[in-house]
Amino acid sequence: MKNELCERLGIEYPIFAFTHCRDVVVAVSKAGGMGVFGVLGYTPAQLKEELDWIDKHIGDKPYAIDIVIPQKYEGKGEMDPAKLATKLEGMIPQAHRDFAAKLLADHGVPEANPDEKLGLLGWTEATARPLLEESLRRPKVKLIANALGTPPKEIIEEIHASGRLVAALCGKIKQAKAHKEAGVDIIVAQGTEAGGHTGEISSIVLWPQIVDAVAPTPVLAAGGIGTGRQMAAAMAMGCAGAWTGSLWLTVEEAEAEPAEKESYLKATSEDTVRSRSWTGKPARMLKNDWTDAWADPANPQPLGMPLQGLVTADATRRVKRYAGVADTQKVAFNAAGQVIGMVNKVEKSKDVIYRLLEEYAEAVERLAASLPG
Repeated sequence: MKNELCERLGIEYPIFAFTHCRDVVVAVSKAGGMGVFGVLGYTPAQLKEELDWIDKHIGDKPYAIDIVIPQKYEGKGEMDPAKLATKLEGMIPQAHRDFAAKLLADHGVPEANPDEKLGLLGWTEATARPLLEESLRRPKVKLIANALGTPPKEIIEEIHASGRLVAALCGKIKQAKAHKEAGVDIIVAQGTEAGGHTGEISSIVLWPQIVDAVAPTPVLAAGGIGTGRQMAAAMAMGCAGAWTGSLWLTVEEAEAEPAEKESYLKATSEDTVRSRSWTGKPARMLKNDWTDAWADPANPQPLGMPLQGLVTADATRRVKRYAGVADTQKVAFNAAGQVIGMVNKVEKSKDVIYRLLEEYAEAVERLAASLPG
């Protein structure tokens, strides 16, 4: 499994695990893969605390940071977070706020402390930059990935100047080409099966096209990888490794509440939907009453990013805190890819890594045995 990308990053296996859980980051990196910490939702102070913990427990292993700086969003260009937040708050129709609040109330989701506000999160360059700066203070962070669009030129240059690599996700060939032209080191080709923000092209069609379009830039396959067989398929198409996410939602180290994990474990591959209902951009998640309500033409339609995120900020906080209360899971934001239908038990993160490797080896041996002697 060792390849040039592994050597550049100092990892044993080209298995990248996107997660919002610090314990999963540590467990995956210690097992030889690369934990990728999604920092959306953290304030700079909170992120410092999380990264301090990771640095303390990860030993000499490297890890990565995933930030979100969209190419297009309302208010782009304003770099003062306070001014930007004030401007955007004034653009939100009251009907949208009332609709979100009613959905929560109808499903018995308790109110939260009104003084605890999530605000803009990291959906803009103004709010993502402080998170990037905190990440770049960490010697063990070897890779910075941008989940939405090509990172701004000055940010790519800043990351490169620090001695780190830059990755960026994409769901279209033209986006992959734009990433390469901008100087991105690793392209993450994400098929529509993936959880979270994703496009419309299936992985098995997208991966080889992007591999060919950006060669020799390494490509990581994302979207629909839950087994070593699927990883072998991606590598056979020319990908340098696998970028995984949904696999880690139910691992033993994941911080999700039991009710949330149970929702994932019970889900089938038919239970996900691409919806703009939480962030304003199409993202794949578990289908529920919330996604159905926002898809109904008779109801308010989702706003663009980051306005919809401001509409749903209170809901994001409440469904996370009260995951097991009443009908909370029916209005929860549970991002997951179609591969969630193959995730049906709780495993340790290291065991997931080892299982992927064993299945990968078996698949490669099976293919090799089918060749003429």
